Amino acid sequence: MMTGSVDWTSIPYLQYMAFIAAGYLLGSIPFGLIAGKVFSGVDVRDHGSGRTGMTNVLRTSGVKAAVLVLALDMLKAVSAILLAKYLTHNAGIETAAGLAALIGHNWPVFTGFRGGRGTASGWASLFVYNPISGLIATLVGIPAVALTRYVSLGSLLGACIGGLSLSLMAYFMVGVPDAYVWFGIIGSTIVVARHKDNIGRLVRGEERKLGQKA
Repeated sequence: MMTGSVDWTSIPYLQYMAFIAAGYLLGSIPFGLIAGKVFSGVDVRDHGSGRTGMTNVLRTSGVKAAVLVLALDMLKAVSAILLAKYLTHNAGIETAAGLAALIGHNWPVFTGFRGGRGTASGWASLFVYNPISGLIATLVGIPAVALTRYVSLGSLLGACIGGLSLSLMAYFMVGVPDAYVWFGIIGSTIVVARHKDNIGRLVRGEERKLGQKA
């Protein structure tokens, strides 16, 4: 006969559920929407690309708002992963929390599931999982933006190369948990899929460049 209270933290699937929920809710915080209202009095979803990420905030509400949104969108993903990391010490749960934050950013419950594309949240997550993969994504993505002035192109390249590098290091390197492979694969796929319309405009030569107004 069992006595005493149940230690719910010892049941893995309950931990997964808890940190997936926490990650999704953190990711759903609509910093882009809030910044648009505060800095320029607009709903960024009604302008430009209709997204709530940094690039559309830059076009609709200016540099200060965009920088703030970039930092906060990165922070919410980092927070979700670090909470899971230090409270569970389980790489699978860390991975699930990061993916949940990315999904929350893209399809936030607080704004009718109209969010961003996941670039900032995905980029920040790479640094937490493996700083080398985050650095690789940075060294690919930022020069691509600087040379072409297409933020979307830099985001796509950074997501693909960063995700690939994380997956390869998780698979081959000692000390990088195998579970991180799934963030590299699924996370980069989500970011690329959310750029579907940008890819079409890039192919047609119609994509807006950095600095162009919405």
